[in-house]
Amino acid sequence: MYLYDSLQQTRQRLRPSPGRPITVYVCGITPYDTTHLGHAFTYIVFDVLLRHLEVARGWQTRYVQNLTDIDDDILRKADETGSDWRELGLSWTRRFREDMAWLGMRPPDVYPGATSALPEIIANVASLVDAGRAYTRAGSVYFRVASDPDFGVGLDLDPEALLDLANRRGNLPDDPAKSDPIDFVLWQAAKAGEPAWHSPWGPGRPGWHIECSSLAMKHLGRQVDIHGGGGDLAFPHHACERAQCRTLATAKPWTRFWVHAAMVEMDGEKMSKSLGNLVMVRELSRSAQPDTVRLYLLRHGYRQSWQWDPARFEETRAWTRTLHAAMRRSSGSGRPIDVGRFGPRFTQAMEDDLDTPSAVAVVLELADAIIAAPPASDLRVAQDLLRATAGRILGLRLEPFDTPPEALETIWPEPLIEAPDLIYAAPVE
Repeated sequence: MYLYDSLQQTRQRLRPSPGRPITVYVCGITPYDTTHLGHAFTYIVFDVLLRHLEVARGWQTRYVQNLTDIDDDILRKADETGSDWRELGLSWTRRFREDMAWLGMRPPDVYPGATSALPEIIANVASLVDAGRAYTRAGSVYFRVASDPDFGVGLDLDPEALLDLANRRGNLPDDPAKSDPIDFVLWQAAKAGEPAWHSPWGPGRPGWHIECSSLAMKHLGRQVDIHGGGGDLAFPHHACERAQCRTLATAKPWTRFWVHAAMVEMDGEKMSKSLGNLVMVRELSRSAQPDTVRLYLLRHGYRQSWQWDPARFEETRAWTRTLHAAMRRSSGSGRPIDVGRFGPRFTQAMEDDLDTPSAVAVVLELADAIIAAPPASDLRVAQDLLRATAGRILGLRLEPFDTPPEALETIWPEPLIEAPDLIYAAPVE
């Protein structure tokens, strides 16, 4: 199995470490508006990767997907709508889990929110301070980027370009408490009226980057095999995680593979909540089969950005009908059809850096062969192969599915959230 490592920018052979499962950590949603096709594309990439490792390779896996359940965006949305920030987050989290279940996504083994790891986060921040990698100021704690000569390695950007990119992705360069504009927050001092937790530096809440590092180490140990998410997380989020964990993690490297799904675009721009150029899974569910949505996503290679195309989506509806028809056809007791050319090609595609477009092409060829087989042909082996490849690995149901997302009893675990000692900063007089 070969997988592209975004940090090394090369394909590397993936093997499990002796005596332990393949560990996978994927950065999850911030629950205030979900689920668009960009979300779905990211999570289906890791869904089919895990399915292939488990079904085709027979390897054990342990999958953690986090939930950013406390964040500036959630607090802003709650203020705009007059909602309680916790109720708002839980509502959108429930919707996301319903959408994932409708799409047939393999649930994570652990689904932790950032607030479930406050003790670990605070301990890790304290370790970085003690190591001289972070400094405290005005009740906040910042990571000193200058202390890490490898910060931003692999991006081929000078310091000015790195800062510009960080600013476009959430960095606050004008924070007067920072020693350097590119330093990032580990612990954010409480603001009036916002939720906060006790810490050695005063009331506050964790920074985004330390949340994921702490959750990954808490649930997967000191080394992670695969750490991933959308391509927009490669910098600064994952670069900041690596900077933290060069001190916090005992294993070197902390993460063996960095895997990033490309961006889904609409009208020439990245599909995003801030721009509002979204195609929502919930809306597609009103008129499309989940198999169609999955096939449409999987017909795109995971490392190449692509545009939402209604015409190509309509074409994918026909693919769904072909696969369903192949599974409905009754088997006879005559001569079996030859399927020897399909299985190896499917496996080769999946093991070549998760080449799902080629894998989809193979299963469509197999479905066509089943449909075109002479009357009374024995189709059992061919249909079993279709179930194994298109069903168990690509995650298709291979039959019509008419239950809407909101009516599903999701098999996704309840999120782990809300550490004790939640407080609210006193309002400004």
